[in-house]
Parts: sequence; C-alpha cells; structure tokens
Amino acid sequence: MAKYKGDSTRSIHQGERRIKPCDSITTPVVQSSTFPFENTQAICDFFDGKVQRVEEYGRYGNFTQHVAEEKLKELDRGEAALLFSSGMSAVTTTLLALLNIRSHIIFTSDCYKKTRQFATEVLEKYQVDTSIVEPDVEKIEAAIKDNTRIIFSESPTNPYLNVLDLKALVQLAHRKKIMTIIDSTFASPYNQRPIEFGIDLVIHSCTKYLGGHNDLIAGVAIGPAQQIEKIKQYQGILGPIPSPWTCYLLIRGLKTFALRMARHNHNGIEVARFLEGQKKAERVHYPGLESHPHHHIARKQMNGYGGVVSFELKGDREAASRFVDNLNLFYITPSFGGPESLVSQPAVMTYYELDEQQRKKKGIKDNLVRLSVGLEDAEDLIDDLRQAFDRL
Repeated sequence: MAKYKGDSTRSIHQGERRIKPCDSITTPVVQSSTFPFENTQAICDFFDGKVQRVEEYGRYGNFTQHVAEEKLKELDRGEAALLFSSGMSAVTTTLLALLNIRSHIIFTSDCYKKTRQFATEVLEKYQVDTSIVEPDVEKIEAAIKDNTRIIFSESPTNPYLNVLDLKALVQLAHRKKIMTIIDSTFASPYNQRPIEFGIDLVIHSCTKYLGGHNDLIAGVAIGPAQQIEKIKQYQGILGPIPSPWTCYLLIRGLKTFALRMARHNHNGIEVARFLEGQKKAERVHYPGLESHPHHHIARKQMNGYGGVVSFELKGDREAASRFVDNLNLFYITPSFGGPESLVSQPAVMTYYELDEQQRKKKGIKDNLVRLSVGLEDAEDLIDDLRQAFDRL
C-alpha cells in the first residue's frame, strides 16, 4: 500500500482494495457473524499463521472494520488501530488491558465525565489507585507515585478546551518510565497527532469528527501494534465491538474528513471571535483565541482548533437557559462534530444530578454554555447567536 501525503487521500484510499467484492467502488458491508473454513486443515493453517486470512468470528474482526482501522491508523500516524462500539468502550477496555491490581493511574480533572466516573467507581473498586489532577504537567508530576503506570488526559479538554503540553508530558513520562494516553477527540487527527509528539496511545470517540454525521457511535485506540494486540485480546473477551454497518458509515464519513474539519476550524474561530466581542459574554474558552491561557501551547502543537466553543454568559443559570432556548439553528443536545450545530448547558444537561456547590467543586459554572459549531455558513450561525443575545 502506498504512503499518501495528504489526509484527504489517506481518508479516501488507505486500506481499500483496488478491486473489491462485486467490483464495487465502495467497501461493502460484510454483514456476517462468522466466517467458514474450507476444511479442518485450513483451520490449522489459520491458527499456525500460515495463511493471510483475517476473519474467523465477528467478535475478533470483520473485513469492513479492518478497512476503517487502516484509515484511522494512517490519519494518526500509528502502527495499528482497533475499533470499538463506543468511545467509552475504547477507554475502558484499553485501561483494563493495561492496568494491574494496585497500579496507579493519573487522570486530568476535566476529562470526560464518564471517564472520571470509570476511574472512581470502577477502577478503584478493583484496587487500582487513581489520582485526578489539573491538566498541567507540573501538577501531574507532583501526583506521580512509585506504582504509577499510566497518565491519561484529554487535550483539548471538555468543556474548557484546556490544552496539555504534549512535548513536556512525554519528556516527563519517559523520564519516569510511565505510559501516556491522550483522548484526542476534541482535536481530531486533522488538528493534532499526539503520536508524533511521542504519546504512546491515542483514543478517539469516532462518534464525533471522524464519523462526522451524527449517525454512528464508535471509538478507536491507536498506537504500537504490540499494545493494540494486547488490548484486542481483552476486546475479544469483553466484546465491545462495532457493527459492520457502523464501520461502513465511518468509512463513508472519513472520505470527507479533511474537508469537514477545515470548515469546523473556520466556523469555530469565527464564532469564538464574535463571542469575545459580546458584552453579555463574560469569558470565551477557545484555544484559537489569544486570550485562552493555553493558546501558546495550542499554536505549537495544533494545526487548527476545531468547532467546540464554550463561553460563560453574564448572568445566572436561568439567563444561560434563556439564551440556549433563544437559539434557532443550534439543536439542544450533547455531542459535537457533525454537520448540525449543537448547544448544551452543562449545568442543566451533563451535571443535572448535582447541586450548585457540587458543580462548582467540579469547575462547572451555572452560566457555562458549550457550542458545537457545525458546517453551516458562519454568518448564519453568528446571526442566530446575535439574536439570542438581543432577546435576553
């Protein structure tokens, strides 16, 4: 297979057979739970590694899945990729495969809520020691123990778009002989490729930018082939596999990945600049803005800043809710990375079960609004935001 220079070419051609089944131009959906052998000798040859056959049983792989994985590993410049049924199953299966009892793992404080819940409610239940610290290399170093095995962070993070200095993190981890894992969903491989900085493993929720159409749920882990194979053994036991149809939709979405990301980046910075000029917006969180505390880091390690923009409205929880309700183009729902623009108020949606003091303790302000800027025309999105401010 040729090595392609550009992300668009990689997304379209990587992993594809030139001549496909039924002479189709698109990779087919191989909707099969199992794959028969010609005879018993063929089984022996398969397990002895004498044949190039990949498929045996659907829980261990599928032709459509392998094509998607080839594209994803190339986009992130990794050796191997493994697809999962969701982003969270990619996180949980990876960590279960790599951690042992009484190991210590460090998470950063504004990782995805469910990732932190997995740390405190599941890993600690099985005697894995966890620490949750601010997304800062010095704070991470201070939390390292003799039994620390993994440092896990998002970058950028959710919902404040904090950016971790990957180069400094890798230097620390190499010095301490600790594995690093970055959930790079908010960046996507178009804007950031942590493996190129020396990060060991990268995880994405393919539900977001990679799938790109708000119509699938999947996750992926990317990294050295030896580590991915170890994780795959656990996946075969636990069973969090993607369906062939999901893989087909992911392949389809990836073919426009670079085009979509360029538009998300453009719309994101345009909306962020508009919000920063609004008197009713108290503070805007977007790493592409010079006002962001990690802008200098983002400029060094990112090619663009994505379509997620968070901001704090001047006012209380009710004012933020009124603003959200005033929007016409933005759908009120979680997630991001699709063509449609979305909006959520974390205090009402993601952290609804906590009271105000509990939310403050977790850094979630009642007046925080998170926008997922889609692929619409930037001027229409800004007009919608403007009228929502005017009606407050």
